[in-house]
Amino acid sequence: MDRRTFLNTSASLAGGVALSRATACAPATRLAPATPLANWAGNVRYSTGNVLYPASVEQVQQIVRKYDKLRALGTRHSFNTIADSEHNLLSLRALNRVVSLDRSANTVTAEGGMKYGELAPYLYRNGYALHNLASLPHISIAGACATATHGSGVRNGNLATSVAAIEFVDAAGDVIQLSRRNDAGQFHGAVVGLGALGIVTRVTLDLEPAFDMKQVVYLDLPMQELAHDFDAIMSSGYSVSLFTNWKDKNINEVWIKSRLDASGATALAAPEFHGARLATRNMHPVAEQSAENTTEQMSVPGPWFERLPHFRMGFTPSTGAELQAEYFVPTEHAYDAMMAIESLHDQITPHLFISEIRAVAADDLWMSPCYHRPCVTFHTTWKPEWDAVNRLLPLIEEQLAPFGAVPHWAKLFTMSPAVLQSRHARVGDFRRLVDRYDPAGKFRNAFLSRNIYEG
Repeated sequence: MDRRTFLNTSASLAGGVALSRATACAPATRLAPATPLANWAGNVRYSTGNVLYPASVEQVQQIVRKYDKLRALGTRHSFNTIADSEHNLLSLRALNRVVSLDRSANTVTAEGGMKYGELAPYLYRNGYALHNLASLPHISIAGACATATHGSGVRNGNLATSVAAIEFVDAAGDVIQLSRRNDAGQFHGAVVGLGALGIVTRVTLDLEPAFDMKQVVYLDLPMQELAHDFDAIMSSGYSVSLFTNWKDKNINEVWIKSRLDASGATALAAPEFHGARLATRNMHPVAEQSAENTTEQMSVPGPWFERLPHFRMGFTPSTGAELQAEYFVPTEHAYDAMMAIESLHDQITPHLFISEIRAVAADDLWMSPCYHRPCVTFHTTWKPEWDAVNRLLPLIEEQLAPFGAVPHWAKLFTMSPAVLQSRHARVGDFRRLVDRYDPAGKFRNAFLSRNIYEG
């Protein structure tokens, strides 16, 4: 969560050319960046500089029909090679408009390249909200949903659970539209699609009435409090995050985000929470860092999209580097899993910035880590020390193995394909669905070949 450590996106985007809607019928621009294309954190260097920038769905279709191998590229927030290609990349950054707002159905349709930070203020101005947001608003909607990225909240599903319909261009170059209402059998397999079915060009999201929120932070919660009150602590707000550096069996910070009722009234925060004390100033997840870029705390009311993320919408990531890994564990094993990781604290702590513990509700999406099971996630932001992290991840995975842990699709892990597949009950159905829309593997890359097909 140390946002100083994100790579500045402006440099890696500088090779692109903005395309107006007037060029929608012209050939898509293809550019090789002046510097090697990298992800936000700088730990992944993409295997090709051949990047295409379509400005319309028609251009996406033309590109898909032209090339034998292709991979969609979002906002490059993946910490592994899930979005990599040795051949051609297609960036959706020019497809970033709101297509329609349906007030009768309470849905919004946005193009595949739109970011949550772009959509959320538009929705708020129109009286609407999404049920949740991730900690960072700079990620694309299509990419976040394709990898089951999430926020926090025991009753909040991951971001993909708000998808009501999806449009993508399949390997034949045809536009495919699937909806929860009409195509449930395929739809639930396609939403968390890992980029395997095609290029997502539009996403329709369920909306709810806009709401305001507040957040407070408590400091130094003894881990022992979670032994008997884990559910109560994680249910104490609409969204709750626990931050720890795994020292002294202590939760450094508890962030509690609460929805306000229609009156907007805010009660005074209690000075103590399960043994933790109320913070008297805004906090960064890494306590030593400046809180300048974090969303407002101290019970100050504000719109949902200015409180659900941990970091401000207007914050542009700055120069630096970090690594991220995250594992999902069924909620009933949350405390035991936490203490299993804690047993490695002497090895973990020197190499991390911070770890965050969150809750995510169960869902019906085949390739979601929360398929038919509510989960708690253990997310760690590591220092850019790959040799150490690569040594530690197998140890963490071994500690979490008794609990059936699965990794976040877009973050670092070392789990074998056989184990990973054994923990996703619908992986066989997913392969068959992919074969329907991409029988020759046009969108398949090394990451998918290994983790979905190998074994």
